[in-house]
Amino acid sequence: MNPDLAIARAAKLQPIQEIADKLGIPADAVDPYGRFKAKISLEFIDSLQSRPDGALVLVTGINPTPAGEGKTTTTVGLGDALSRIGKRTVVCLREPSLGPSFGLKGGAAGGGYAQVVPMDQINLHFTGDFHAITSANNLLAALVDNSIYWGNPFNLDPRRVTWRRCLDMNDRALRHIVGSLGGVANGFPREDGFDITVASEVMAVFCLARDLHDLQGRLGRMIVGQTRGHANITAADLKADGAMAVLLRDAIAPNLVQTLEGTPALVHGGPFANIAHGCNSVMATRLGLKLGDVVVTEAGFGADLGGEKFLDIKCRSAGLRPSCAVVVASVRALKMHGGVARDQLGLENVGAVRRGVANLQRHVENMQKFGLPVVVAVNHFKLDTAAEFTAVHDAMAALGIEAISCRHWAHGGAGAENLARAVAARIDSGVADYHPIYKLDMPLAEKIRTVAREIYRAADIALADGVAKRLAAFEAAGFGEVPVCIAKTQYSFTADPGVLGAPDGHVLPVRDVRLSAGAGFVVAICGDIRTMPGLPRVPAAESIFLGPDGEIEGLF
Repeated sequence: MNPDLAIARAAKLQPIQEIADKLGIPADAVDPYGRFKAKISLEFIDSLQSRPDGALVLVTGINPTPAGEGKTTTTVGLGDALSRIGKRTVVCLREPSLGPSFGLKGGAAGGGYAQVVPMDQINLHFTGDFHAITSANNLLAALVDNSIYWGNPFNLDPRRVTWRRCLDMNDRALRHIVGSLGGVANGFPREDGFDITVASEVMAVFCLARDLHDLQGRLGRMIVGQTRGHANITAADLKADGAMAVLLRDAIAPNLVQTLEGTPALVHGGPFANIAHGCNSVMATRLGLKLGDVVVTEAGFGADLGGEKFLDIKCRSAGLRPSCAVVVASVRALKMHGGVARDQLGLENVGAVRRGVANLQRHVENMQKFGLPVVVAVNHFKLDTAAEFTAVHDAMAALGIEAISCRHWAHGGAGAENLARAVAARIDSGVADYHPIYKLDMPLAEKIRTVAREIYRAADIALADGVAKRLAAFEAAGFGEVPVCIAKTQYSFTADPGVLGAPDGHVLPVRDVRLSAGAGFVVAICGDIRTMPGLPRVPAAESIFLGPDGEIEGLF
């Protein structure tokens, strides 16, 4: 049995009301989904608005490698460690997508003795939020085609329909399809396609909405296509926003679960950071800030993706002011960035660590550009050596950054207490001076260029044919003063996943742009990144099964 699953299964969980009691949430505000998970009522959330906020800590990381960094595991371990040193702490995470759970990456509930539980339920259907988001997305798609079928009163040009269907599963066969085949009764054939649910604009809207009213307003502003005269048609034009909001009414309430050590965790929303904005819901984060001394949240993939979008999109949109950033690395991953093959990672290689630490150094410097104090968490693996950690420690010390070896996977919160004390000290210092990396009144192309130069260290961007025209059209339509959400590979600072380390001077190729008017940003799609992933040669699904006792096996 996978050790993470074995540890989770052996844990003695507290009833969910006991977890709620730790945060002062009354029983009538807790809507249980079984014994160990619940949703928190919107009425209770509304009652907290006058309370002061706690401190917000971002956990981000280096560019991920197959060696593993443990960003979610570190987020959970830090939350437990802060609880151990007397801070009322709330962990805020994203919900896992079924795509990675059955594909390659696995779930997103942490690992070892730093997990949120019940792990198997969180990694699978949980409270049904993703199903509600998928249904809302596809209801809008159905209404688009239905409007065209019944006389096309809005004069939607079938060639300019931009709204795509979605599915929370990796399925490359659905990236580009032709729908409505089979005759007149089935409508007008047109090209279509599917995104994975976590890349849907409905997911982005869900995670950025402040309340139900804001949710429906954002849903209504989503653009589904254009007329032949290039006029935008929205979900509100199709009168879809009300029904979509109804489908999402229960889902929008944040989910409460617990860590293995009983620290409250709000797990809600789940956009990917390579193809979306990569942050959990604003509602969950704001709820945590009202209830806890410290909120520890993570943003997906490396700091060049989730971290940048957390700071340039989510914090700006929601009025959040983070106090500290934790950048997670592992010696194993740094060795890969330093040129070591995966099958050689168990051997000590201080030179490779020193080469690979350039990737970590760049992420640290980038977080400092946003005005945040930084602590480096080195997630310990059992074959790491003291000399290798010293190489990381010394490189960070040269930058005035504290690097701390963390053993939360093996020891839970006790293994991350030094990290917790360092984070608490940064919070107490009050030195954070958060500010986004670009201003909203800049042209859209300049915002993309600024991220490429300042965060990726690119020399410039290259806009594919027609992209500059589309950006100009977005600006002419009144969407110029919005953030940009860059979709690119998570494995590299470039658009090429094979280029590791800390490259500079490259050109970022922008092959397409999409306007997410409801979410309030423009997506720039770079390189070969896809909004519907495919399965690997050997999917994780092949090893997941029900045991003789009906228990789930193989999930990780």
